[in-house]
Amino acid sequence: MSLPERLRPPVRPIANAANVIAGEHHRITVLDAGLLRLEYSPDGAFEDRASQTAWFRDGPPVEFTATTQNGTLTLDTERLHLTYDLEPFSSEGLFVQVKGGVSNYHSVWRYEQPVEGNLGGTARTLDEVDGRTPLEPGVLSRMGVTVHDDSASLLLTDDGWLAPREPGRLDLYVFAYGRDYDAALRAFFALTGSQPVVPRFALGNWWSRYHPYDDVEYLELLDRFEAARLPFSVAVIDMDWHLVDVDPRFGSGWTGYSWNRDLFTDPPAFLRQVHERGLAVTLNVHPADGVRAFEDAYPDAAAAMGIDPATQAPVAFDPADPRFLTTYLEAVHHPREEEGVDFWWVDWQSGPFSAMRGLDPLWILNHLHFLDSGRADAPRGPRRPLTFSRYAGVGSHRYPIGFSGDSVISWASLAFQPEFTATAANVGYGWWSHDVGGHMFGISDDELATRWVQLGVFSPIMRLHSSNDPFTAKEPWRFGAAAERVMGAHLRLRHRLVPYLHTMNRRAHEDGRSLVRPMYHDHPHADAAYDVPNEYAFGDDLVVAPVTSPARPASRTGAVDAWIPPGDHVDLFTGLGYAGGEVGRRARLHRTLDQIPVLAPAGTVLPLAGHGDEAVGVQVPDRLDVLVVAGACGSFTLAEDADDDAWSTTELTWDELAAEVVIGAASGASSALPTERTWRVVLVGFGPVEAVEVDGRRLDVTPAGAGSPRGAVAATLPAAPAREPRRVRVLGEVGLAPNDIDSRCLEVLAAAQMSVPDKAAAREALLTCPRRADALLPLRTLDLPEDVLGALTEILLAR
Repeated sequence: MSLPERLRPPVRPIANAANVIAGEHHRITVLDAGLLRLEYSPDGAFEDRASQTAWFRDGPPVEFTATTQNGTLTLDTERLHLTYDLEPFSSEGLFVQVKGGVSNYHSVWRYEQPVEGNLGGTARTLDEVDGRTPLEPGVLSRMGVTVHDDSASLLLTDDGWLAPREPGRLDLYVFAYGRDYDAALRAFFALTGSQPVVPRFALGNWWSRYHPYDDVEYLELLDRFEAARLPFSVAVIDMDWHLVDVDPRFGSGWTGYSWNRDLFTDPPAFLRQVHERGLAVTLNVHPADGVRAFEDAYPDAAAAMGIDPATQAPVAFDPADPRFLTTYLEAVHHPREEEGVDFWWVDWQSGPFSAMRGLDPLWILNHLHFLDSGRADAPRGPRRPLTFSRYAGVGSHRYPIGFSGDSVISWASLAFQPEFTATAANVGYGWWSHDVGGHMFGISDDELATRWVQLGVFSPIMRLHSSNDPFTAKEPWRFGAAAERVMGAHLRLRHRLVPYLHTMNRRAHEDGRSLVRPMYHDHPHADAAYDVPNEYAFGDDLVVAPVTSPARPASRTGAVDAWIPPGDHVDLFTGLGYAGGEVGRRARLHRTLDQIPVLAPAGTVLPLAGHGDEAVGVQVPDRLDVLVVAGACGSFTLAEDADDDAWSTTELTWDELAAEVVIGAASGASSALPTERTWRVVLVGFGPVEAVEVDGRRLDVTPAGAGSPRGAVAATLPAAPAREPRRVRVLGEVGLAPNDIDSRCLEVLAAAQMSVPDKAAAREALLTCPRRADALLPLRTLDLPEDVLGALTEILLAR
């Protein structure tokens, strides 16, 4: 049985003949100057079908030279040199060397030999992980060459199904790009398919809790969130939405697809009310036990599988049967979608085995759920496909969003998640969603929970979650006043970031640059960029270094070791400027509970929804802030659509020489844009600014207020048609202002829990040194707590 057309992915697996060199038992395909497909076939037959990983091999001709002399084939492109003895693959007879690599010895891949310097990829799950977990390899290497062995993956047949490979055939992909990591990832996406654009609603805050909600309680919770100015865009309902207390003759209630009518008396009405509050809905499913006789869908599912419903024989879960999988989607899930379910949380926890050798049930569930969710006849109309499930190996980036599993509530778990998230970009997996705050066990700690929320805001997906335990719930009001305040501010900030995030969402799809990336992606030749695994690029314009350890008692700040990239930067929370110089520099950054290091290069232009600390939705906004960081010219192209690929773009530029912010005329489709827009220009890191001038009209600037960087000033422009360009001239000092060192150091000392005489001595040392950085030496002679001295040092050396 074949799969329906909607469940057949678009593949183009046949390589351009000009790129192929073939012998009796070997075939070499030059897919790109740095990417080779190497096949060896004892029976002399080669495979042209797509695999679970490789879908597109039909690239244009690649320039290369190949010669055979004395039984040895040599092949050269601008990026690599291959040597092959035309025999069965061996370490002695087959190797690829990167041209211009780090080392002639180390920048070489030999068949069956370990590849050096692999920078890692990701892992299937963080279930029950308390701290670190091993990562699978990625496609990037510090030494410049990696290999992906695709020999064991299944093949995609013309009818959309899968077939095993012939035993003994080898199918290898060698990536040899040196440290041109962007090029390596572009080649990877060209081979496997790009990251899809996720729906805009997925970029907001998700509420999730394993808890037996009923419809009244859930809606009351959403209303309380709104009253507390806590915005959410996705409502997750864990497994208790369905029947869990079932007759023991059917087994456990872990698997289920029928609403628990004691909790949800009218599911379509409930789902409609959630949608009216502006949230999409996902339901949790554990599919392992198939469809049993107590399910609403059982009669239709049984009939479709040729089972007499009167027998009450179970419809067994069989991921190797396309007939079952089609029934599973059409008879079981589609009726729930007609009621209003937007997408599914596929919570597969039952291992990698199935009746087809090599077929991981998780992979086929992700593959088909994702394709099915984008079908043209979906109840609420065609929409961007989406599923929510664990990682199932290389190529899983095609099926966002990733669920990282049930992590332990601990500082060790928090400390690993930034690295885990960023490193996943090395295998193109850009949309991890973590249980923000941790799922289970561990400790109750307001500071830990708050720092985790901050990380979640600057993660691909922000999803609060907890286990079925009253002591792990994540509603902000369950924490102390300080934690509640900071969590609320950050949840509002996440929604304000959506215009930026959605633009990066599109860029990830088109350019192959994941939203969260390790620092070495943009700075591959800076050794220090490899030494800060928990610091990462957040989109094209921001650098984030989350605080993942407890605050020290004297300074009451959490600290993180970071690397300031080359050039000037400003922290978007503290307003403090940092000089990275020509090659970057290391720094230890100290932050109070309400701050997380977020560095914006000089000249950054950043769009945010709403004005200041507003609670906004995730829809295309009619009120925007455009943050401009002083110190250089810059621009940002804002991309907007209503999840229909009818994109509108607006060019935002800061011309420091002309002292002008220009909001360009919106171009492209207009369906996403509101009729009118109100822009507020927020100036960050500037010297004294008197006012701005808009269309000859002078507007005073005022402190930007809550939700804006310290010291920022702002001016609100009169509302105007959304497509109309605006030109704002800044009157005042437009260069990057010096840091207010004295006041910042005084604040550190005032807040420090330490000896008052020592505070006075430190202040005296600061005020008596004409060059404030010269105060470091006398400060070090005082008996200051280490963390207080560190916080002062950061300020004195910032810029």
